[in-house]
This record gives sequence, C-alpha cells and structure tokens, in this order.
Amino acid sequence: MIRKLKVLGLTALLVCVPFVAQADNHKKTVDEVLVILSSDSLQTQGMAMVLSNTMAEQGAKVNVLLCDKAGDLALKSYEAEPLKPKNVTPGQMLRGLLKNGGSAKVCALYLPNSENTKDDLIEGVGVAMPPEMSGQMLNPAMRTFTF
Repeated sequence: MIRKLKVLGLTALLVCVPFVAQADNHKKTVDEVLVILSSDSLQTQGMAMVLSNTMAEQGAKVNVLLCDKAGDLALKSYEAEPLKPKNVTPGQMLRGLLKNGGSAKVCALYLPNSENTKDDLIEGVGVAMPPEMSGQMLNPAMRTFTF
C-alpha cells in the first residue's frame, strides 16, 4: 500500500514538473530583440510589425533589419493595401515602431541592388553594416526573430 502511494505520488510529481518548468519560462524575458524581415508577403510583413510593436509595448528594445522586398517598407514612397482589422499597412506600423523608440535599418545589399538611395528612406532608418548586425545576432542576451 505504501509502495503504491509512493509510485502514485512520484507519477503525479513527474506529470506536474513540465508545467512548472513551462510556467517558469514565461518569467524570463529579454530586454532587446532583433527582427529580421525579408518576406515580400504583405501579411507576413504585417505580422512581423504587429509582433515588433507588441514586444516594444511590453518593454523590449526592438531592432528591425529589412532585407530584399521588405526594405521597401522603409521608403518614403511606400504604398500597400491596409491590413484588417486595424486598416494599417506594414509601413505605417514600422513608422509607429520608430516613433516609439524602435530602430530600423535596411540590409547593406538593399540600396546598391535597387534603384533607391539613402535619401529615399524615411527619417530614422539607416543602412545596416554586417559587423554590427552579426554582433547583434551573436549576442546571447538578444533574441533574433526572422520573417
């Protein structure tokens, strides 16, 4: 009888341990994130910006790296269909992130491989340099997300 109770107690403990470990995981957050966006999909760009703004609202410093067609979000001439339910474009969400302290850069290859120049970028968007970006990617205190 005592042996059965010990086995039952041990089984219950083993079942609960993953939930405790999972709950503990949610307490740990990072202070700074790098969001790499290279998708040309409007919805993917939109979701990347929604999540970037949400992380910023939750206290994270958000750095965005825009590559390939996603670099177009940083252009003064950027236009896109607004996304529901808030009827905003990914470019508008990027501008909101910048106003709230986020940072954004286009990939080092973006401007030389497009017809755009630095003057075509919205205020606050720079050009990323590989040593800086690789430093962020290798920083164990910074989480990287790619879209």
